[in-house]
Order: sequence, then structure tokens, then C-alpha cells
Amino acid sequence: MAEPHTVAVVGMGYVGSCVAATLADRGLSVIGVDTDTDLVARLNRGATPLAEPGLADLVAAGIGNGRLRATTDQDAVADADVVLLTVATPVRPDGSLDDDHLRAACAALGRSLRAGQLVVLKSTVPPGTTRDLVRPLLESSGLRAGTDFALAFAPERLAEGTALHDLRTLPVVVGGIDPHSTRVAADFLRGALGADTLPQESLEAAEIVKLADNWWIDLNIALANELAMFCDLYGVDVLDVISAANSIPKGNGNVNILRPSVGVGGSCLTKDPWMVWQSARRHGLEITTAPVGREVNQRMPGYTARLVLDDLDARRVPPSEATVAVLGLAFKNDTGDLRATPTRAVVEALLAAGVQVRIHDPLVDPARAREIFGLPVTATVEEAVRDAHCVALLAMHRDFAALDFARLPVAESCLVLDGRAYLPKERIAMLERLGYTYRGVGR
Repeated sequence: MAEPHTVAVVGMGYVGSCVAATLADRGLSVIGVDTDTDLVARLNRGATPLAEPGLADLVAAGIGNGRLRATTDQDAVADADVVLLTVATPVRPDGSLDDDHLRAACAALGRSLRAGQLVVLKSTVPPGTTRDLVRPLLESSGLRAGTDFALAFAPERLAEGTALHDLRTLPVVVGGIDPHSTRVAADFLRGALGADTLPQESLEAAEIVKLADNWWIDLNIALANELAMFCDLYGVDVLDVISAANSIPKGNGNVNILRPSVGVGGSCLTKDPWMVWQSARRHGLEITTAPVGREVNQRMPGYTARLVLDDLDARRVPPSEATVAVLGLAFKNDTGDLRATPTRAVVEALLAAGVQVRIHDPLVDPARAREIFGLPVTATVEEAVRDAHCVALLAMHRDFAALDFARLPVAESCLVLDGRAYLPKERIAMLERLGYTYRGVGR
């Protein structure tokens, strides 16, 4: 296969946009394909709705120099040497893959596929999906995977907030339908991204690697969350315990307990463990750690809301007379992503208890936030916290790092609820000198 110079990225959501903009920045000609006409028009103006650091500049540069263009024409993939599939792969309520987007993208690609192309699926899927779903749909073209075109799976491994750096530095896992496909895909990805590759012996091995990563992360956070609740029974700061516990060598590194928080959100950790669970059940294996981790992490918003309500009760403030200011609505610090954000369940629990809630987040789309939370997003921090009995830091964006708590117009003896800020003890002591009460998850 000749050195590829044109790449089609099918699905220009978060992963697709980051990948497309990065490839264009590295000198490739990139065609972004998506069915969303508004998104395509926005991208072609050199803009993006995503708040990923550095992405807006890369998109603008790619459109400006002609290396990146977006289209709704799905036949445009015929012009590419390489096709990357980055469409959404959500799960249904029972944990099974909702493959509607993937089927539609593969069916359309099958109509335009030509001999000599490399097709790489990057969307997270259960093991066997590339072989048993993607391959037959692409072969409806009359071409054969591994013979007429190369087919591989290389999972996205991005973390929001560091996605562009991750793309260029994290090893790329890749497995093909046959050794030739694995080699062709690994060579392309190594050259295109400048990152090391980790070739796998099969499509299924590459598919499982991504699931294993997120299964581990979700379960580790669940451990941290239960450890936090356990520490709270004894008045112990969970961060001190985690720091000390993580000092012991184990395996290839140290014990590595992650940090507890208000909960787990986003499009990956909330669904990938269910993919593991459902895939195992289809083969007669009952996996228990994946659903247990999900159950623990899904309880955390309720636990966080209870910390607020218990504080109000201790101060004899009836919920109906209380105001809580929620700062940070996204599922993660320094992003504007509201997908599966645990903050929503916290707000719902507080509203159900009769509390007045105000919300503020400088990174989110206000219209989307109002749709999700049912509340308007206040324009300023000051507006959100005025006369508030609690300031709940549920996503600690950089914008909040310089908050001057001495000047905030809050109610007397206000609670600072730390859901994801991990304030150092010096800052906590300062808050207490100012008359605030501090509570964190396990702190």
C-alpha cells in the first residue's frame, strides 16, 4: 500500500474532531465526514463547539491552510487512502451496544469502499464487533477484508483536557483482521501521529485493551469512593490515606489508588464496564467487578447531596429556606462536557429535598446545561453564590482557582462542599478562618 496522504475521519464528534485536527496539523489531507449539517458548517468556518484545550486553534489552522475540510457527503471517503471510523457507540439500558450509528456508517462506507484502502475502527466496541459486524457490512461492497482492503481496530485512548497531547504521545494499540492489516495500520498510525504502536495478535485483543483500561479506572475510582466513605466514619482525611497507601511498590509501579469524587461521568467510564459485563454474559461468564464498580460510582451523587443536607440539618436550616450554589457542571475538571455528568444527580437530589439551587460553569454551553439541569446558568460566580448556604465545587475548573472566598457574598457560616477540588489543608484552614465550614468526599 502506498504511503497514505489523504485520510477520511467518519464521525466528527469529540474523538473525530481531535483526531482530524491533529492529523491535519501533522501535514495530512483530512476529510471530516458527519451527518450533522450544522456541525459541518461550523467546522468549515474554522470553529468547533468542543472546549478541548488547543482544539479550536488546530481546527482553524487546518481549515485555513486547506488540509482539513468537513462534509456531509459520505461518498467522500472514496477519495481517501485511510478511513478512520470514530462514530458514537453508546450502550442500551441493558448494557448491550447500541450499534445504530456504527451500522449506518459502515453501510455507507461499504457503498464507497475501494480496493487498497485501510479502514480503522476507533470507536469503543465489545470484542468481536469489528470482525462480526463491521467486516460483513464493508464486504457488501464485494471487496474482501485482508485481501482487497486492510481492516484494523485501534481504540481511542484520549482523556478530555489532554486529548491533543495524548494523541501524539500515548502508545497506539492496533490489531488487524490479518497480519498484513495489523502491519499496515500500525505503520500508518506510527507515521501519522508520531507515537509508538502496540500491535496485537487479533482484532479482539485490541478491542479488549480499551475496555480493560476503563474497567480498571472505573473500579479503581469505586475503591477510592468507598475508601472515602470508610475514612469519613473515623474522621480521617482520605487523601492522606491514599497518599500513604500509594507509597508501597507493587507490580511494575506502586499501589495507585485514584481520588474519590462526586461521581464518574463522561461517555466512556459510564458505559464501557457495561460492555464488558454484557459481552461476558453472552458467553456464559458472569463478571461481577464491572457492575459493582458502576453501582458504587452511581451512588456518589446521592452521597454528595446528603453531605450538604446533613450540614443544613446540623445548622438547623430547613431545606426549603436554603440556597446551594453549584460551581462546575461538567463531568470533569477543565472541560465543558456534560455527558453523563454526576452533577446532574446531585442537583436533582437537592431540588427534590426542597433546596433552591443556582448553577454556574464558564465552560459549558448554557443552552445545553439548561436543557439537562432545568435551571438557567448564572452569568457570574457572584450571582450564583449570593446569600448561598453552600458553595458546592463539583468541577474545579482553572477559572475557579483564584476564587476570593473572603469577597463572596454568601450567607453567614457557609459550607464549602468539595466534590472534586481536593483543596489543600492550608486552603481549608484559610476557609475556616473566614468562617466557612468545609466538607469533602472523605474529608
